[in-house]
Amino acid sequence: MNTAAAIATPASVRRAPDSFAIALMVLLCAIWGLQQVAIKSTNGALGPMFQAGLRSTIAAVLVYGWARLRGTPLFLRDGTFGAGLLAGVLFAGEFICIFAGLTLTSASRMAVFLYTAPCFTALGLHAFVAGERMRRMQWYGVAVAFAGIALAFADGFARAPAPGASALAGVLGDALGVLGGVMWAATTVVVRATSLSQASASKTLFYQLVVSAVILLVLAFALGEPQRAHLTPLAMVSLGYQAIAVAFVSYLTWFWLLTRYMASRLSVFSFLTPLFGVGFGVALLGESFSSRFVLASTLVLAGIVLVNAPARRADAK
Repeated sequence: MNTAAAIATPASVRRAPDSFAIALMVLLCAIWGLQQVAIKSTNGALGPMFQAGLRSTIAAVLVYGWARLRGTPLFLRDGTFGAGLLAGVLFAGEFICIFAGLTLTSASRMAVFLYTAPCFTALGLHAFVAGERMRRMQWYGVAVAFAGIALAFADGFARAPAPGASALAGVLGDALGVLGGVMWAATTVVVRATSLSQASASKTLFYQLVVSAVILLVLAFALGEPQRAHLTPLAMVSLGYQAIAVAFVSYLTWFWLLTRYMASRLSVFSFLTPLFGVGFGVALLGESFSSRFVLASTLVLAGIVLVNAPARRADAK
């Protein structure tokens, strides 16, 4: 993967996803879908903010090492500091919502609610980034996929709360999932609409990891989470997966894709992640799965097909 060459690609030639990008996005969605299970399985051993902060710290060190190995400068003055700081704050906000939300709701439901992000991303890019305007058929696809997400929401709200939990807590967890999706979308828009669009994928990710690590660890110590932490073998494996596979490898790959392909098209593939998230939640955590969600998933997949349908002359607006 040639990051330097990717960054040299001008925004005007970013293109629709090809077969390579599609396969890579499916793999990324599977990695992200498993993330919710990994976080929830570790919340009992490490506090949510402490877990998130350690994850960002480990990944930041890995990104720094990768950049040094590749000869990618991370500290040159290139006018990206303000945008990088904003992206980092939004990134931290996203994971505050995810990690805190997973103490209140299931991994399956979090996966569904978090991945409203592509809808917010498409709206933000449509408003702020030239060349990312959606065609009519693509908007139809987003609408169909959003209907699937809405149906999944309805299914989630209809479920009985977990033993010992209140219905209000579950609703709050779901709301944090949606807010996390908004934060994720806002981060993507900042990356594409500011000077970060011309920065390397390593530097873009480094900003987010360093800023989020500081914010999350300060919050964790303020809440006294490190004093209550206890590392178990499962927690160590989960933390390693989150830091290396998710926060380092998958995010670096995601930002590289953003330099080559249209972000609005890539983001819609994220609708696949709830399917993986629910599947992993059912298989690994024994969470419930309803027939209503099968219908919701079908709508989501139909939306993805519509969004990525070849452009027709009559639909080129």
